[in-house]
Amino acid sequence: MIIEVIVQNFVDAIKAEELGVDRLELVSAIEEGGLTPSAGVVKSVLENVSIPVQVMVRPHGYSHVYSKDEIKVLLEDIKYLHELGVKGIVIGAINPDHTVNIDLIESIIHLGLDLDITFHRAFDEVRSLEEAYRSLIPYSKHVKRILTSGGKSTCLEGVNELQKLVELSKDLNGPEILPGAGLSSTNIKEIHEQVKANQYHFGKAVRINDLFTESFDSNKIDVLKGVLK
Repeated sequence: MIIEVIVQNFVDAIKAEELGVDRLELVSAIEEGGLTPSAGVVKSVLENVSIPVQVMVRPHGYSHVYSKDEIKVLLEDIKYLHELGVKGIVIGAINPDHTVNIDLIESIIHLGLDLDITFHRAFDEVRSLEEAYRSLIPYSKHVKRILTSGGKSTCLEGVNELQKLVELSKDLNGPEILPGAGLSSTNIKEIHEQVKANQYHFGKAVRINDLFTESFDSNKIDVLKGVLK
């Protein structure tokens, strides 16, 4: 069972690893939903932790529909991050018709960098969750997981959809489902009992006072480990 948490700097990252977290999602500008972190932040995190780090690649926070020029920037960012030692990225894009932007996924794969890709919550804006999931199956060698709240604002609201997606992923042997959004130490037991995912993603709810400006709350992390491990 994998517990993933959001971090924004190497202090966060070190603390998360000390508390027994399994994987990190490294972002900047969390108030905008998470953007690409700077090279300095990326290097400092990679140098200070040994657990896997998935780095957000997102140029702005106002849309998951990208122009050709924005995609060129994304690809350059990915190449640069790989040069810094990044092995995993978090990225997502949709088309104006609310289908998955498969062209972007193929462009990333064609870079030949052998990256571990998480498709992020752009997935929750698609017109059909099942259609979107099936469209990513051919790329599951690279797109290892999909971060989603089941098309709803939170995992609690999307619990039925998440259950269906997890079952679909197991039936079709496609990308794993990574539930995230609104997960906490108080609701994870209820959600996990129904969804039965193999990994979960946590944000501010595992921090002191539920604030990203505060450090991780060790008691909350212990509760997660008690439920999931």
